[in-house]
Amino acid sequence: MTATEASARDGLRDRLSASLERFDRQRVALYALLVGLVAFYLSPLWGGLTTAFKTQTGFVRTTPLAPPTPEWFTVEPWELAFQTVQGGLVNSVTFVVPATILSALLGSLAAYGLTKLSWRGQVGILVLFLAGVFLPYQSVLVPLRQFWSAVGLESWLAFAPFLAERADLIELTITHTAYGIPICTILFRSYYKTMDDEMIEAAKIDGASAFGIYRRIIFPLSLPMFAVALIYQFTQIWNDLLFALVLVSTRSNYVVTQSLNELQGSMSQEYNIQMAGAFIAALPTIVIYVVFGRQFAKGITGAS
Repeated sequence: MTATEASARDGLRDRLSASLERFDRQRVALYALLVGLVAFYLSPLWGGLTTAFKTQTGFVRTTPLAPPTPEWFTVEPWELAFQTVQGGLVNSVTFVVPATILSALLGSLAAYGLTKLSWRGQVGILVLFLAGVFLPYQSVLVPLRQFWSAVGLESWLAFAPFLAERADLIELTITHTAYGIPICTILFRSYYKTMDDEMIEAAKIDGASAFGIYRRIIFPLSLPMFAVALIYQFTQIWNDLLFALVLVSTRSNYVVTQSLNELQGSMSQEYNIQMAGAFIAALPTIVIYVVFGRQFAKGITGAS
């Protein structure tokens, strides 16, 4: 090997070493940035969790992010919070589950009619659905209360005392179902627009009805988008407080957000109990995300 070749080889090795060193520094900086962002976004969650396991004295004498010491560690806030919100949890499940399923199913049917069936007036109906998506809760609170007062659902259910006692929850179910149909329709419509029409045309040639096509073809292919709609609707309805404040007047029918609001002290704030209640109230939505997470990802990406 000549001196020129050896020099060229050494130069190439030096350049590769410098490039690898720069790459390692960039990768370390990137990882450090990502870790910092994760810590920044998770710090409120961590602070709330540590607060929920501290006594009131421990919360006052330590910073929120500091873990509880054995001296100030307790699970009493979770017990007290659960005693307060357990009734609200049951009531919320009672109306949130049917409202979520109904709004997703009806939204799917509406989207099917707006995309895969041809009929006059589709554009006008679609505009109404779009308007429903952007209609804020606050704008309908007064007419909503007036409407249900005029209906008098409790008197209609007088033949069934069990249902009459839960008329508030039935009103919430119907209200959230109606309010959720527009957004579910838009979600499913965007999903159905990407579907291939060959199977539908073949089914029509074989004599399948419009509902038969939906039941045997459209519905099975819609499961990923159903996961998206169910997660979205469940989260929105579960966390709603406005409609509950307007429609629920009986204390025994309080939903979880109303029960959580009762943890707000009048003279002093017991933040450890409030944080424990917040985590208990959030647990069902976390479970829904875990159960339907895979289908949710497929629906978001448009995969079948």
